[in-house]
Amino acid sequence: MTETIAPARGRRGSYAKSEATRQAILDAALEVFSQSGYRAGSLRDIAQRVDMSEAGLLHHFRNKSALLEAVLELRDEQARALVPIESGDGVELLRGLVGLAEYNASIPGVVELFTTLSAEATAPDHPAHAYFLRRYEYTRRNIERAFRDLRDRGLLRHGMTPRRGAVIMVALMDGLQVQWLLHRDILDMAEELRAVFSTFVDIDWNAEAETVPA
Repeated sequence: MTETIAPARGRRGSYAKSEATRQAILDAALEVFSQSGYRAGSLRDIAQRVDMSEAGLLHHFRNKSALLEAVLELRDEQARALVPIESGDGVELLRGLVGLAEYNASIPGVVELFTTLSAEATAPDHPAHAYFLRRYEYTRRNIERAFRDLRDRGLLRHGMTPRRGAVIMVALMDGLQVQWLLHRDILDMAEELRAVFSTFVDIDWNAEAETVPA
């Protein structure tokens, strides 16, 4: 029995080490891409930050494009921790989006990376083109579902439809990020989101504090 257990522990240990290395690479890549941009940020710079060779890095990610997509997916995971986008609860989604805007204001490099890449990726041959197609479809679909919840609860004001709300919200958040990057000292993304949301949804923003655990 001991002989059968020992190798399994070894495999688990190797897997954990590999996952830790992979996470360290992703964190380093996010920093490098945020500071230098995708095209200027090099695999060599990323590898040096985690004290490994470029060949060692490519053992975990087959190329720079694959690393970029993994970085973007990591950023999405972080965003989903703040925004319950798949919950279907329209009120909590809007509050989560405001919270995400507040968080984004603390990571300007990441916001700049995302904004630049989303524009560049409109070109079909860009390595992140397919990623952004999937991401926008996923985002619109879930926001539309949340707006149907708002409509069914009588919170969506006349003239706004779930589909239109989803399109407007994506455009609003992306547009605010661009304006904020240009004028960070005069624009509060979270406050602007609250103001616009309040024009077509009846939400008691003061009740938000009641949902936060003590």
